[in-house]
Amino acid sequence: MPSTKCQIMKGDRVRVIRGNDRETEGNVLEVIKDTGQVRVEGVNMRKRHTRPSEANPDGGIISFEGPINISNVMLIDPATDEPSRVRVRVEEDGTKERIAVKSGNPIPRPQ
Repeated sequence: MPSTKCQIMKGDRVRVIRGNDRETEGNVLEVIKDTGQVRVEGVNMRKRHTRPSEANPDGGIISFEGPINISNVMLIDPATDEPSRVRVRVEEDGTKERIAVKSGNPIPRPQ
């Protein structure tokens, strides 16, 4: 997926719209532009069994978030707390601003 079409950034609040975790909200932990996937906090949890090592002396089962396709999440408009499609508006000075299609409100960049 080309990076120019990716409107979701690390730190954005999104809602899952398809899959087993449908209707779940969370923050984006990572955007994988090469594969068009994102990791969302608390979504698509996976488990890995690890042996004891110097870094992890106890070993055991580690839970982590697996990636999901970027088309399965929608950005949440902070003004309405509802998911919305996103459009990019280029200002006269050349800066780009993300706009929620439903409400027309600007969506700030995550910190």
